[in-house]
Amino acid sequence: MDRFPDIERVHQILDEIAETLPPEFFNRLNEGVVLLPQHKYHPKSRNDRRLYVMGEYHKSITGSHIRIYYGSFKRVFRNISEEELKNHLEHTLVHEFTHHLETLAGERGLIIKDHEALRKYLQD
Repeated sequence: MDRFPDIERVHQILDEIAETLPPEFFNRLNEGVVLLPQHKYHPKSRNDRRLYVMGEYHKSITGSHIRIYYGSFKRVFRNISEEELKNHLEHTLVHEFTHHLETLAGERGLIIKDHEALRKYLQD
């Protein structure tokens, strides 16, 4: 049985998490947090062990936003409790906000850390 919450419930959970974050996190995030229904594979994902994109920070000339992929969460965390799902969503959201804040500050620490994690994934 699939007990994963529907997309509307996940949207509510994300809203609850966002309300606990400092307002400063949202500075210049003019397009907000977007929950997308699809899953997304990382461009370097291997067929034998898929690497899903759970969220990503996106910046363009029109503004910036955070994307959260409902479908990726549903595939990776299909049979976990709602409380565990909330923890994973919060981790992902804070991770993407860190990208946002580092971009505003001209920093690249998390990008470097993500590249290192990808390198390890590709070597396994």
